[in-house]
Amino acid sequence: MDTEASSPTSPVPFRSRALATEAVHAGRDDLASLGLHAAPIDLSTTYPSYDSRGEAERIDAFATTGARPEGPPVYARLDNPTTSRFETALAQLEGTASAVAFASGMAALTAVLLARASLGLRHVVAVRPLYGCSDHLLGAGLLGTEVTWTDPAGISDAIRPDTGLVMVETPANPTLAEIDIRAVAHSCGSVPLLVDNTFATPVLQRPTAHGARIVLHSATKYLGGHGDVMGGVVACDEEFAATLRQVRFATGGVLHPMAGYLLLRGLSTLPVRVRAASASAAELARRLSADPRVARVHYPEVGGAMVSFEVFGDPHRIISAVRLITPAVSLGSVDTLIQHPASISHRIVAEGDRRAAGVGDRLLRMSVGLEDVEDLWADLCQALSDEPAVPPARSGGAAVPPVSRNRPSAGPRTGSAGR
Repeated sequence: MDTEASSPTSPVPFRSRALATEAVHAGRDDLASLGLHAAPIDLSTTYPSYDSRGEAERIDAFATTGARPEGPPVYARLDNPTTSRFETALAQLEGTASAVAFASGMAALTAVLLARASLGLRHVVAVRPLYGCSDHLLGAGLLGTEVTWTDPAGISDAIRPDTGLVMVETPANPTLAEIDIRAVAHSCGSVPLLVDNTFATPVLQRPTAHGARIVLHSATKYLGGHGDVMGGVVACDEEFAATLRQVRFATGGVLHPMAGYLLLRGLSTLPVRVRAASASAAELARRLSADPRVARVHYPEVGGAMVSFEVFGDPHRIISAVRLITPAVSLGSVDTLIQHPASISHRIVAEGDRRAAGVGDRLLRMSVGLEDVEDLWADLCQALSDEPAVPPARSGGAAVPPVSRNRPSAGPRTGSAGR
């Protein structure tokens, strides 16, 4: 039982560490002193204590402050040593004081909204596109929230006295549109800016370095990296983290310690995986942009392993024709996945809103994995083989536009199940 590791030691203080080094060692700095090499897994749901008065004081302290209890753990819904290692590591990678992990990305977003609503701040300003279920959670009012949708230029005008949060996703799911985080943070004033950083990961951008105060991840994706673990995490300052821990304890959206272990392990290879997959994605985006069967390609300026492209023909036929690439929702795994957002990840968004956000019926989204790029290209080519080339009316010297680079200065381009 890893009772001594509920607050893993901080990194060596005499110098900052490179991201690749941090990814390997964050959350594990105390292991050698414990006589361990791999992080232990603590599966306990409860912990014995013969000092019930002391336990009462610790529980009262948590109820008051939301801080992690001093000493051994109390109950798994309150804190877990293995999960806390992952939280420590992710916070260090994102450059925040704290992080709080949840059972899924949607559980993490739910906790953020509940934490702000508890202060009477139920209004959210948001920029489309977002992940389809995030869009639905905000718009459906399931948590008593009210949302105002706007473009980045309209954020400051949309803020009200009861606005508790501004939310953006950049690069956005699924169009890969980018937003200037620093400019948006300035527009938010005193209202916290939440950035969904699932697609970029801290390897490609650290939103808090540009003024964001809350960073959200569907940890199921790149942080885990192997398609075998589900989780969510919020990186933020300790004050907000304390409130999130209280929400997590009350609502029960806890991350299982086995998932915490797998996510911590996933972080150790995150920079290597993201950079390798990004190189292949950039090459595939270049080749797709020159293919006459492809109408438009979206690839973000920040880079990354996600590519979206619009075809002239039937996107469903391409989904059914891939053989090496897996037709499935989700993203960020070691294998390449492709899906049709209008049918799956963004199906829950109203059709008009979906189209206005650039999620058209001919858009496909591909999460590039670690396979050889030539094998991936061969599979894409055979899947596209029955598709019509650019229509004659649009043929000529400039028939196929270049890769659509969603530059940071631009807002989201305009024209659910898993992510």
